[in-house]
Amino acid sequence: MSFPIASLPPDSALLLPDIGALFGPYTYLATEIAFGAAALALLVRADAVERAGRTVVVLYPVAYVWDWYTLTIGVFAIRLRTGVELLGIPVEEHLFMVVVPALVVGVHENLHRRE
Repeated sequence: MSFPIASLPPDSALLLPDIGALFGPYTYLATEIAFGAAALALLVRADAVERAGRTVVVLYPVAYVWDWYTLTIGVFAIRLRTGVELLGIPVEEHLFMVVVPALVVGVHENLHRRE
């Protein structure tokens, strides 16, 4: 099964592969691991692991409260996840809150790297 990209008109929809068919309830976890590995590679390349760590530590509490609140009031629901929760939110969301800022710092540091 493939899903069309919502912002494109239906007659020109780009089809995306359904990795959920491959990973099932581990889909979200698998994507976090894949993007996390990419973030780590970028951070190591730019020698920015420590900077990313500080950024994650500062952003994490805000991201956690935001995530917990939006999940609690039903802003979104997460399909294709393990079902394991930690502190009231899916474990995959905790990974997301580490991976996203780490990836941003990794990209930024590589773009502005001094040789």
